Amino acid sequence: MASYKPVVIPAVPKLGEKITQDTLYWRGYKTPVQIKEFGAINKIDFSPVPPYNYAVTASSRVHIYGRYSQEPIKTFSRFKDAAYCATYRDDGKLLVAGSEEGSIRLFDISGRAPLRQFDGHTKAVHVVGFLSDKYRIFSGGDDYSSSLWDIPSATEIVSYSEHSDYVRCGCASKLNGDVFITGSYDHTVKVFDARTKSSVMTIEHGHPVESVLLFPSGGLLVSAGGRYVKVWDVLKGGQLLVSLKNHHKTVTCLCLNSSGQRLLSGSLDRHVKIYSTTSYKVVHSFNYATSILSLALSEDFFVSKPGRCIMRKYDKLLKSFQSSKALDAVLEPHIRLYTPEVTVAVMQELNRRGTLRSALAGRDEKQISLLLTFVTRRVIEPRFTPVLITVADMITDIYQPVVGQSALVDKQFLRLQEAIGREIDYQEELLEVLGMMDALFATLTEKRATYLEENKSNGLTKTLDQDISI
Repeated sequence: MASYKPVVIPAVPKLGEKITQDTLYWRGYKTPVQIKEFGAINKIDFSPVPPYNYAVTASSRVHIYGRYSQEPIKTFSRFKDAAYCATYRDDGKLLVAGSEEGSIRLFDISGRAPLRQFDGHTKAVHVVGFLSDKYRIFSGGDDYSSSLWDIPSATEIVSYSEHSDYVRCGCASKLNGDVFITGSYDHTVKVFDARTKSSVMTIEHGHPVESVLLFPSGGLLVSAGGRYVKVWDVLKGGQLLVSLKNHHKTVTCLCLNSSGQRLLSGSLDRHVKIYSTTSYKVVHSFNYATSILSLALSEDFFVSKPGRCIMRKYDKLLKSFQSSKALDAVLEPHIRLYTPEVTVAVMQELNRRGTLRSALAGRDEKQISLLLTFVTRRVIEPRFTPVLITVADMITDIYQPVVGQSALVDKQFLRLQEAIGREIDYQEELLEVLGMMDALFATLTEKRATYLEENKSNGLTKTLDQDISI
């Protein structure tokens, strides 16, 4: 005999709510660990290799956390003042960070003391990162300069002084080991090639640039600043593809998911917006208690955990073929009032089994009244209507012979009749309104066509479009 499968409760959307696959996926992200740092967090970066620890840069420290730890598993604190932008190398073995005093420090993840220190910036270094060749580091500072450093020799390779304000963000190409990008408060994004002595492309964002991001393919660039997130086509010379304005305050950070199909943006308005990278429409949004300064997303992997299936009371009764008692179980107040979808799902299952009629039959005055009250209240909800119409038909058919013998039952039948009658009236009114609107739009279309035809016949070479407001 096949094992019993519990009743599936359909996830039906409420009125005004649209449930999509993105909604279901992103709602699965919870906040299992909340960690309090001593200062504002300016960068979060996940290690690209298992076990996917993450570095948090705040105040004068860089803390390394495990996926489930609430205490740091390692701390880098060799900074005289604030630390900035701690970033992992692609192999997860090295970590580089900038600082308020203008120096750049390179750390081995397995050690604590810096392996290298790079000095050359005269002011704070807010952005650092590795080129994809793994042997060079790029940086940007408040001295308006962007530099390239050689790791083995700890020397500066080249320095660019093309920005006219603070350089606060940057990223490197995954495909080309010579290309990196910086964003500045001078409203520009600049693309640099280490083989040239000046930038190879300049993009005007229009606001102080807080974050830049390059797609893995290297063809699309995203910049964030002010309330705008803008997508640029690098292969077409920095052509603007789309400008998004979905935040109410400054956008501070950007990141992509592991597949590159979703773009995330964080803002001072306490929201994280998630966009589809095909339509650039918001597919989900998170709301937090405070402003978002940094954002990071780890690799997407599935963790399976064998668990025991705990059956609900109604499932146990259905398993033992006690249809009437199963229906009683889902008519308990805490279920029928707060999770009516469970009650309707069990009714649907009983109807599928062909035992709904027997479960509804043989009930006393109080139970019939309870059933009719539930049906009357929920039958007008579109998500429940198909099932509850069937239930109402069966109740009417079963208990028609006793109509007139109980004032309470008679009153509930009248309420059901009134509720269905009102719903039918609403539907008829809606159909009338739709008919009137169709006729109105058809008339407006005909008048517009006549107007254009008259202008054409009068020899007018310019057609004036007329906006008609309803």
